[in-house]
Amino acid sequence: MKLLKDRILKDGVVKPGNILKVDSFLNHQMDIDLINEIGKEFKARFADCPITKILTIEASGIGIACIAAQYFHVPVVFAKKAQSVNLDGEMYTTKVESFTHKKVYDVILAKRFLTEQDHVLLIDDFLANGCALLGLIDIVKKSGATLEGAGIVIEKGFQSGGQQIRDMGVRLESLAIIESMSDTSLTFRE
Repeated sequence: MKLLKDRILKDGVVKPGNILKVDSFLNHQMDIDLINEIGKEFKARFADCPITKILTIEASGIGIACIAAQYFHVPVVFAKKAQSVNLDGEMYTTKVESFTHKKVYDVILAKRFLTEQDHVLLIDDFLANGCALLGLIDIVKKSGATLEGAGIVIEKGFQSGGQQIRDMGVRLESLAIIESMSDTSLTFRE
């Protein structure tokens, strides 16, 4: 997606440790016009799928998933990283390690929001080592729902997550795949 790649080159900041900061437009401050185009692109790429739910994980994927969902006309469900007093009933649970936070989370989702009748599209902002996506895939499997695929805004193609997900047979559509990254430059996979 050229619009996204151009924006990454213009406003993205590469930090030591293979960190790409896109917080000025994607996951802290959000450029809604750009994310609207991202939502349209996910709809175009998954137009052949009977999506009934979009599933993401808190927090950065929520805004992107919500804007994409308006094109699918389906609800967004998000897995939570913390138990709270207003969560009740039976839960799906899995463990997810965050690449950027270097922390393992117990991720939870109320069973009543994802059933075996659902056809699920996973959406997230980044794919690096694949831990968050693997956790969401685990929740979908536990629910008995049909996993239609995963839409990722930015994939770090030089890390193992994307290949691992593809090797599982999951349809993975990444809008920008970074082939390599250094302190001074980054290149995209064509």
